[in-house]
Amino acid sequence: MARKSGKYSPELRAEVVAAVIEGGRTYAEVARDFGLVAETVRNWVVTERKKNAGGGDEAAGAIDRARTAELERRVRELEQENAFLKKAAAFFAREQR
Repeated sequence: MARKSGKYSPELRAEVVAAVIEGGRTYAEVARDFGLVAETVRNWVVTERKKNAGGGDEAAGAIDRARTAELERRVRELEQENAFLKKAAAFFAREQR
């Protein structure tokens, strides 16, 4: 039975896959650099290649997805900060009256 792992971020996975595919490095070299197990790196690369079996630049797709996820996370963070600042501004505006 396969289990879904959430231990590593999509950004890390994309970076590791790109290092193997674009960098032409071995699984073991990349695993050692990132503190991972070589088999984990191999699994990520195989999975990414299967996703992009239709052709195209495989690593670019992984990098784009990771970048999109990072940007979406940053947008959520900034929206939360803006909401807090609006509440703080309203609080201090009431207090000065």
